[in-house]
Amino acid sequence: MSEELLYRLENRVAVLTLNRPERLNALTRDMMRALLARLSDCAIDDAVGCVVLTGAGGAFCSGGDVRVQAKVAAEGTVETPEQRTDLLRTSMDASRLLHEMPKPTIAMVNGVAAGAGLSLALACDLRIAGRSARMTTAFAKVGLSGDYGGTWFLTQLVGTAKARELYFLSEVLDAARIEALGLANRVVADAELAAETMALAERLGNGPSVALRYMKRNLNVAEAATLAAGLDSEAYGMLRARASEDHKEAARAFVEKRAPVFRGR
Repeated sequence: MSEELLYRLENRVAVLTLNRPERLNALTRDMMRALLARLSDCAIDDAVGCVVLTGAGGAFCSGGDVRVQAKVAAEGTVETPEQRTDLLRTSMDASRLLHEMPKPTIAMVNGVAAGAGLSLALACDLRIAGRSARMTTAFAKVGLSGDYGGTWFLTQLVGTAKARELYFLSEVLDAARIEALGLANRVVADAELAAETMALAERLGNGPSVALRYMKRNLNVAEAATLAAGLDSEAYGMLRARASEDHKEAARAFVEKRAPVFRGR
């Protein structure tokens, strides 16, 4: 696996770290191939209960590597536009996996999250940001339209009018505006960011994973489907969760006035 992506599994939490700190963790093809592979593995690994995505050093991710983009613009490429489109679309499945995998995903936003980096953060279920965090869509500043699902996720989070403003103007948002817009679930002191994020991730990772799986599915259905489809999804999820060992343990624990011990099944 590429050294541009670091991986560790700790107490049922998979931590994926974008690792190009000298370039503010700007994305490369190798990094995205590695991220896509790791996310695919995490989605089906029973040892993983929650996924945390973060960046090495003082940044989350600055998006695409503009130096590489400038070189391609000047020199061209042997790939056809169709080939480049297919490569990008495949790579963008990383956002889909963060959003759709049947496990909670958390972006630990340390420093800047820009362009595709912001899109990856928005794809996660939750975002915990440090006080030094900065977010920007960035694309307009480099003459690009946006990728990795950012327009979809941002519209879901802040509504179409504000999403258009943030994309058209590419303003840099500080922690106060990030919090006010609801782009982060929590904003904490930089020194507490890792501890706060891991505590939340471990709580989710060791929680009732069957229930969380269907809870996340219900919420994803709710983003685009009809009420009837949402009710169908909820009904199926409730019956599946009710049959789980975790639900039975939680019911016993409630009667016995103790904390439940979830086993993820």
